[in-house]
Amino acid sequence: MRLASRTRPALTFPMRITKHEHACLRLELEGRTMIIDPGGFTLPLDDLHGLVAVVITHEHGDHWTPEHLTRLRAAARDVPVYATAGVAAAGADVIVVSPGDTVTAGPFTVTFHGGTHNVIHESIPVVENVGVLVNDVFYYPGDSYQLPRHTDIRLLAAPVGAPWLKIGEAMDFVLAAKPHRAFATHDMTLSRIGLDMHRARLAWATEQNGGEFVALEPGESVEV
Repeated sequence: MRLASRTRPALTFPMRITKHEHACLRLELEGRTMIIDPGGFTLPLDDLHGLVAVVITHEHGDHWTPEHLTRLRAAARDVPVYATAGVAAAGADVIVVSPGDTVTAGPFTVTFHGGTHNVIHESIPVVENVGVLVNDVFYYPGDSYQLPRHTDIRLLAAPVGAPWLKIGEAMDFVLAAKPHRAFATHDMTLSRIGLDMHRARLAWATEQNGGEFVALEPGESVEV
């Protein structure tokens, strides 16, 4: 299914990516804003000028909450929310997307990849998950290690801590992605010592292919 033109918008200005708590990301470009995965470990978001889209990678509560969506729609009443069928089944008013779909919102062109959440345990059902590639330069996989094909990733948001995550596998994911730059996300389940240790592992993996690792705290940004 194709929801919009695949034509990539010209990046006349750098895109700013701000890390919020846990897995939430804010993307800003040309005065427009997109929010990804505003979940239960993320503080209420403010300064939502120019909000043109919200993206939710999967249905788990650390990636979205009804309260966050209510606040986001108060800031931008008709903002489209793109999410998996599992989020829609949970009662959210969203536009359902699947791997292979493309949407355009303001200066952002988003393609969706992957399809399934990483396995937590055989007793826990595996849910849908979409990785998010924005303007062919920034990639965030949600809760998976699945990568888009044939893409030169200039900036990667790499999960660093989760019930499904083994740090060696996270390192292999970064090695396979070969990003120009990377930062860690999905981190609220880690202690400070654990976060620093896991970041160091991802930094090593990033540097093996000549990339640069950026250690972002909540509220800090990087441009691409």
